[in-house]
Amino acid sequence: MQTEARPQVTVRRSGDRFHSDFDWLDSWHTFSFGEHYNPAQMGFRSLRVINDDIIAPGKGFGTHPHSSMEIFTYVISGKLEHRDSMGNGRIITAGEFQYMSAGDGVEHSEFNPSAKDPVHLLQIWLTPTAPGGQPRYSDFDTKPLRQANGLTLLASPSGKGTSFAIRQHAEIYFGNLDPDTDMTPESAFSHHYLHLIKGEIKVAGETLTEGDGASFGPILPIHSSADSEFLLFALS
Repeated sequence: MQTEARPQVTVRRSGDRFHSDFDWLDSWHTFSFGEHYNPAQMGFRSLRVINDDIIAPGKGFGTHPHSSMEIFTYVISGKLEHRDSMGNGRIITAGEFQYMSAGDGVEHSEFNPSAKDPVHLLQIWLTPTAPGGQPRYSDFDTKPLRQANGLTLLASPSGKGTSFAIRQHAEIYFGNLDPDTDMTPESAFSHHYLHLIKGEIKVAGETLTEGDGASFGPILPIHSSADSEFLLFALS
């Protein structure tokens, strides 16, 4: 008698991430970043960076350059002021999602404008399918678009629906689930990565809590044990 093989899920626990702790920045890095290097943790497919950052009041990242990288920011709590060499400048608030394609080259700064409250955000990088191109920027508030107990498409190659059109064959979704809820997403992509922002979920028998991530192949059912929010990356 044969038993059905359990789908392979690789879990990256919150506490196992790389950690940088400065006076103004508390950052947990899912993958190798800056002074933290491990050849076994260089990303997953085109997903290169997930940094879980808390920036102190009145502090931030000074003006610095990027090129040939797809850069996303999701603000979990607080406010983040963005300025770039394309002339964009605004304050991003909790629940907003920001996209900047560095293309041939761009400079930007990210700053906490509050005098008393920290800002908590996820900084995400995807490598593009090809280098270069005209830099571009966009942002939107995810809250009015969120599907109850479902997935909301934030980024896609074609920019379908209300999503950003990005320079990579990938899709990024915001997921939210009530307690004791099951979801069986549809996806034509061959690889997936899930980062849990808050709550508790289970994927193929693996329980994830806040800050945990999990990589797997074809899409799998997701069960929530608590009010949960996450980002789901569908990757080729």
